[in-house]
Formats: sequence, structure tokens, C-alpha cells
Amino acid sequence: MDQIIAEIKKIPPVTRFVCGSSLAVTLSVVIGVVSPYSVLFVKEYVFKKLQIWRLYTAFFVGSGGFNYIFEFIMLYRTMNDLETRSYFLRSSDLAWQLLWACAGIVGATWPLRCFIFTRAFLLCIVYLYSSLAPPGATTSIMGLVTVPVKYYPYVLIGFDLIIAGPQAAAQSVAGAVVGHAWWWSVWGGELGSQGLLTRYARAPQWMMDIFGETGQAGPPAAAGGTAAGLARSGIHVSAPREAPAPGNPTGHSWGSGRRLGT
Repeated sequence: MDQIIAEIKKIPPVTRFVCGSSLAVTLSVVIGVVSPYSVLFVKEYVFKKLQIWRLYTAFFVGSGGFNYIFEFIMLYRTMNDLETRSYFLRSSDLAWQLLWACAGIVGATWPLRCFIFTRAFLLCIVYLYSSLAPPGATTSIMGLVTVPVKYYPYVLIGFDLIIAGPQAAAQSVAGAVVGHAWWWSVWGGELGSQGLLTRYARAPQWMMDIFGETGQAGPPAAAGGTAAGLARSGIHVSAPREAPAPGNPTGHSWGSGRRLGT
């Protein structure tokens, strides 16, 4: 047990929190510890009944089943690459920018009436990762098809459209749009540059204190893990979501993108 805990502690803090949250929320629903309807985003419950926890849990409800394994692997590898490369020694900046990205996802998916933001969140970080990858980097999909990393988000969106339908694809597109805004506003839209909001993208002191950082790393384009110097293995494992069952057009098990009770 001590060895397992030691290995978990080696995982960068933001990656550990995101992946741990995904496991905790998804497994709690799968094994029946909590009702799936208690973790979904329902705006009336969030803003009128102040069930604020739904803003957190709705980002980490996995699709369930064997397909969740592939989703989790993709989530872990993408987050770990971002935190250990582009945000090396700047986990507080990554956490701070993720908070704003999540707020952007809620706004971007608002017209879609989404109940979960898991796929949009995943596409957001995948888009940022693919945009920061060095030229020529490739990625493997289920170990069968190799594509350039820069096309990776679009391939995932295509899978969603073909397998889970337009509603699921629209959620993924919303996440990719937020990811593009993140890349353009913070990273400047190209390798080695700075965006219009770079200076505002630094984490506040209280968040830096949580991560035990001194704030000496500098802005994103000048930090130890610059986009220009990014080194990638370029290997990911992913899978499209399950084919939609009758009454479940999104491919999720818990009603994403549908009104409760329908």
C-alpha cells in the first residue's frame, strides 16, 4: 500500500486531482454509492437551490463501461503531458487556467442544455495539447490508426458525430472552441509567442502558495516548459464512445444533453 501511495504522489498535482476526481465521481455512480442525477449539472438546482457541487461533478462523470478505460487513459496522458511539459514547475498556472476554461465550457455549452461537461473538458485539453505539440508529432488511436497530433481533436469530434450523433459532436466542438481560445489568448496562437491574456494567466499568490511555488518561472512563453521546447512521445490511446442505445442518443449512460425525465 505504501508503494502504491508513493507512486500516486509522483503524479503531478493537477493531473492527480483531475484523474482522481474522474475516478471518484464515475465509480461512485457506477457502483451505486450516489445517484447519477445528483452529480449532473441542472442549472435550476445549481443557481436556485445552491447545489454548487454539481459544477464540479458534472466535469468528471465518465461514460461508464469498458469505454471509460480509454477515456481515462486519454485524460491522464494529456493532462500529464501538459503539466510536465508546457506547465513544468507551474502547476498553479495550469490549475488557474483550467478554472477559467471550465467556466468557458459552461458558457459555451449553455445553449446545448448539457448535463455533463466531461467530453467538452476532454476536448478542451486535447486541443490545447495538440496545439502545443511540436511539428510532425503523431498520435495513435486505439493502437490502430496513426494521425498527426494537430488533427487529433478533429478526429475525436468526427468519432462523436458518427457514433453518438450531432448533440455529442456539438459538445465536443464547444470544448475545442474553448481550447482554441485558451491557446490563442495565453500562448499567442503559435509556438514561442505570448497571447493577449498571458500576463493575466498567472495564478494568484494564494493558489501558488497551495502548490508551494515561488512564482519565479515567469509567463507561459518564458517558463521552463516552453511550447517551442516541448518534447512529446506523441502516443495516445483513445476510443470512440459506445454506440447510442435507444433513448440514449449521446452515448453516455447518464443523459448528457437531454432534459431530465424525458
